[in-house]
Amino acid sequence: MRKSHPVRRAVLATAATVSGIVLLLSLKPASDPGSAAAAGGAAPPAAAQSPQGGAQPIGNGTVTGDAARTQYGAVQVRLTVSGGKITKAEAVQAPKGGQSDRVTSNSVPRLNRAAVAAQSAEIDAVSGATYTSSGYKKSLQSALDKARAAGSPGSSGSSGSGGAGSAQARTVTGDVAQTQYGPVQVRITVSGGEITKAEAVQTPKGGQSDQVTSDAVPKLNQAAVAAGDAGIDAVSGATYTSAGYTQSLQSALDKAGG
Repeated sequence: MRKSHPVRRAVLATAATVSGIVLLLSLKPASDPGSAAAAGGAAPPAAAQSPQGGAQPIGNGTVTGDAARTQYGAVQVRLTVSGGKITKAEAVQAPKGGQSDRVTSNSVPRLNRAAVAAQSAEIDAVSGATYTSSGYKKSLQSALDKARAAGSPGSSGSSGSGGAGSAQARTVTGDVAQTQYGPVQVRITVSGGEITKAEAVQTPKGGQSDQVTSDAVPKLNQAAVAAGDAGIDAVSGATYTSAGYTQSLQSALDKAGG
């Protein structure tokens, strides 16, 4: 019994050594150069896809977000983008009248600066202007979404052959804007990225509205062509018609691609 004990220990040691060698051999392929090359070959496609997984670039130009309704009135933001960055932000619509005038004059300039600084809609609300700030951020996000859509690879704005197509005139009709005195709908002709013609295909009619329309609409048409956007002044004595015209004009511009 005493002589067999060393033999048993030798057998156990040999078995342990063999097991260790088998384990090493099983792990060796993971560090094999061929395996490393195969792993390296799979990495480039992932790396090539990583830029596409980031934030979508925004297209250059001017884009206006959707109007955001708030408790005190509509807020609508327009952005100017150059070099893929926001260079200017402005509110083309903001709450007006009474205390809203003071709140708007105090908060909107701050919100404009914050949008340019942040390059996103992740901006802080201005103290004392909670509703205006919330509406501003919603419209700002809408404008950014439209700008990113314009900057996407499949958009006409980034197409290399878009030069001739962009100079071709096309006609776009905005959505109908309902006013207190009747609907207003604007149709624009766009050529070379500019408004060459604006006309109202629907306007308030009947009674005093006929006189107001005949006086205001030609002025609004001229203002739209001159401004090239919906940031036009209301015609005196035609506040509702002017507001409806501006709203439908903005809708037409959005459909035309800003």
